[in-house]
Formats: sequence, structure tokens, C-alpha cells
Amino acid sequence: MKKTSLSAVISTFILCFVFYMLFTFAFNLEEILVGAVVSLIVAVFTAKFFIHDNPFYLFSTSRFGSLLRYVLLIFPKELLKANIDVAKRALNPSLPVKPGIVKVPSDLKSEYALSMLANSITLTPGTITMDIAEEDGKNYYYIHWIDVATTNSEKAGETIKGTLEKGIGGIWK
Repeated sequence: MKKTSLSAVISTFILCFVFYMLFTFAFNLEEILVGAVVSLIVAVFTAKFFIHDNPFYLFSTSRFGSLLRYVLLIFPKELLKANIDVAKRALNPSLPVKPGIVKVPSDLKSEYALSMLANSITLTPGTITMDIAEEDGKNYYYIHWIDVATTNSEKAGETIKGTLEKGIGGIWK
């Protein structure tokens, strides 16, 4: 197994701590210390799994700004839209539910980007990413969709991915 570098631990610690502070939004000394200790423990044990090449890749201003934009604006907007759609279907049984599996193309290349999009799609209600496959040099997702509005891969991709893929593409270039 590859040995964890100090820069990978530091990078993972910073990322964990920033997200801890964003999620808790607590600024008293005890909360900050707990966040720092938990972030350090997580970083020590997980850095070797998360960091493969450049430990400070996300810490350029544009990439980190894109990450924050995605986490705070893009993903919550898509999550809200999907929640409203599923809630309408649950509360109004006469709305169509036509479940099925669609093959959706992706322009993303990075493993991190592909994983982030797959997880984002799965976290939005009404969709589950079942597989990521590479066919003829292009990446495809196989997604279970609560209401298959179209079987055309491109149109299904536009509907399911929304602005998620573009936001993730800004992070993982």
C-alpha cells in the first residue's frame, strides 16, 4: 500500500475542516477545536485513499471557488428541484411514474469528477446511478430514473444531470 505523504494529510485536513466549519457554522473555541481534532483524525486515516497525485489540486482559487459554488448553489438547487418533483408524484398518485434505466453520456474524464457526478445523481431523489461504463472512449452512466420521460441518451442526460455536470467540470478539469 502506498505511504501517505504529509502534504496529502494536510490537504485532506484543510478540506475536512473547511467543510466542518461550513456545515456547523459554529465559531466558538470548543467547536473549532473539536472540528480540528476530528478533521485531523479523518485526514490521517483517509488521505491515502483520497489523494493520488497533487495534494493541493483543489486549493487553487478558481477550483476551490468552483467547489464552493457547486456545494452551496448548484447542488442544492438541483436537489430542491428533484425533491419537489418526487413529492408531487408521492402526493398526487395520478401523476405518471414510468421507472426505467437510461444510458446517459458524460463529458467528464477524471475519476473524481465521474464519482462526484454519480454520487450527486444518486443523492437527488428519483434517480440512482447504477454503473459508470467506458465504451468507445466515452463515459456513460446507467441510471435508474423514476419517470423515464425520454429514452434518447442526450435528452435524458440533460434532464437528469441538469447543471451538475457543468459545475463538476469546473472543479475537476
